[in-house]
Amino acid sequence: IIDNKLIDKHFIKNRVENGLKALKELQKITDKYTPEYTEKITGVRKELLFEAATTYANAPTAMIATGMGMSQQTVGTNNVYSLINMCLISGQIGKELCGINPPRGQNNVQGATDVGASPVNYPGYIPVTDNDNRERIAKLWNVDYESLDPNKGLTTLEIMDAIHSKDIKGLYIMGENPVITDPNQNHTIEALENIDFLVVQDIFETETAYYADVILPAASLYEKDGTVVNSDRRVLRLRQAINPSSEVRQDWEIILQIAEKMGYNIGKYNNPEEIFDEISQAAPILGGINYKRIEKEGIQWPCYDENHPGTSSLFLDKFNTISGKAKIIPVDYEAQSETVSEEYPFVMNSGRMLFHYHSATMSRKSDILTSYANESYVIINSNDAAKLGIIDGEEVAVISPRGSLKTKARIRDEVLTGECFMPWHFHEAPVNALTRNKKDPQSKIAPFKYSVVRIEKL
Repeated sequence: IIDNKLIDKHFIKNRVENGLKALKELQKITDKYTPEYTEKITGVRKELLFEAATTYANAPTAMIATGMGMSQQTVGTNNVYSLINMCLISGQIGKELCGINPPRGQNNVQGATDVGASPVNYPGYIPVTDNDNRERIAKLWNVDYESLDPNKGLTTLEIMDAIHSKDIKGLYIMGENPVITDPNQNHTIEALENIDFLVVQDIFETETAYYADVILPAASLYEKDGTVVNSDRRVLRLRQAINPSSEVRQDWEIILQIAEKMGYNIGKYNNPEEIFDEISQAAPILGGINYKRIEKEGIQWPCYDENHPGTSSLFLDKFNTISGKAKIIPVDYEAQSETVSEEYPFVMNSGRMLFHYHSATMSRKSDILTSYANESYVIINSNDAAKLGIIDGEEVAVISPRGSLKTKARIRDEVLTGECFMPWHFHEAPVNALTRNKKDPQSKIAPFKYSVVRIEKL
């Protein structure tokens, strides 16, 4: 894009911090990435790389859509920086029908982080280190300012490490199944086995609940009212379809009852609408949204007051930085710390399949879905299968430096020679027994998309 002068100089000068100087700093790194070198790194033919780059940069509008594979790497943050850099130098952001669209991993992940289910942000993505906001939130929540910790909290994987180091002795897990979903399963199980006290709040008795001291039965999606937020930042009403059984409570009811029993007054709420009204006060980006306004259709945040129509596209006038301008952050290629070898000659990718959902605690209870798919498998290339003497449907062992499992082989050329793929929904063959818990230094996400393994015929 740079060498062929497909950059948008006007956009860079006006919308990027340090303008063309920032572009030169980026070019100092990108100059060495010749088409031949980039082909060697990526495995993608240089002709295709050139076609993709020129098509993207020349398009009147262009959008990048990414899956979990972009961020579920030890260099995931740098991958995203690279995409942002390409958007900025091409001017394919800050206008309609452009930008980067990373669909969230499941329904309402967007909503969860919007309202502050994060170790680093208060509702509305305001950092916990922002003292002015801490003071504002303390007044809203009617708590002492000093009781709100100004330090960043721990991510999911850091929590497991902190249990091992005895820094965390009690854990309350809501709607999460880390025994199946966290990397390096042995590390996770050992943590849960040795923690002093574990509470699991979920709609079914999961693999994680097996290790719990207390299990709290929560209402499912269809048994409660509330809101969800889609990946396009659209706040939508969620309406209760059926009543839960008498033993089950909605999540907010459970939290209030426990707080009351523990002697904490965190407010009196009669329904989810009252809770959302408080959220709207806590998160300025949701300040103009209420149940009445989203009764028939959703509103996209930011929506700062009740007269605001919502925002269909972000960054049309300015970016969310102090200067209002975007930043180019040059990053260099970083090779994987774990590489294939004679002992572990395959790279394993893991992910979802069409018929199941995450740890499958819900989807495997559907007879329709399990009639299509209800067992684990590993996809390997036909050339590799021939070398190993493996036939389609045969039972094999998949082994990594961290663990092993048994599954069935599927011979498909949709994966390249030297690579394999496994879905991670099945507890009988837990893929995360093979993955590693090394973390991206910034996002703290594990490399679910890259584990070295060997495959053995049984």
